[in-house]
Amino acid sequence: MLLFWVPVCSSSKNATQPARAVDPLALRHGGRRTGSVGRPMNWIEVLIREVQMSKLRQVIWSTVLIVASPVTLAEDPASEPALSSTIGDARLNWDPCPAFIPQGCEIAVLHGDPAKANADIFFRVPADFTIPRHWHTSAERMVLVSGELQVTYDGQEATTLKPGTYAYGPAKLPHSAYCLKGPACVLFIAFEAPIDAVPIEKLIE
Repeated sequence: MLLFWVPVCSSSKNATQPARAVDPLALRHGGRRTGSVGRPMNWIEVLIREVQMSKLRQVIWSTVLIVASPVTLAEDPASEPALSSTIGDARLNWDPCPAFIPQGCEIAVLHGDPAKANADIFFRVPADFTIPRHWHTSAERMVLVSGELQVTYDGQEATTLKPGTYAYGPAKLPHSAYCLKGPACVLFIAFEAPIDAVPIEKLIE
């Protein structure tokens, strides 16, 4: 409850009396606060109204903070830098593919950690090269960068990818591939889950 001190003067003796506490809200109603029906409010009603106003102010401030927080987050700088790469980039580290794929197959990590979700890689094989039937735990989103790659998924007709072709491979759907004669095949692949490759032969054994 807001109070302030004012001096009160006597009309008969023109003497200044000691200052006393005055409720500014009460001044609006002739010296006493009134309720919704115009009657004077007792101290319990005044206390209840003050508590209600305090809660209302808390709700308003909470709403302001919730509304403002997305703007603050949007203004935060990115936690990692943007990047770009080509198949001839000297910064790329080319490592061998899993052992079930013949020698000559290589993988370069472009972004992320292959042991975690959302890693991007270049997958490279020489021309006239067969990639044995296998499947991945993760779905694959692919774009062929060079060469011509014939891909066959179980239950579907073979599709020949050419440079610039986008392809989607469902998770755990077995498939094989063949890089046609000509330039080496380089395939960009974005994985959703950690990278793996499970040869079908393992399941047969």
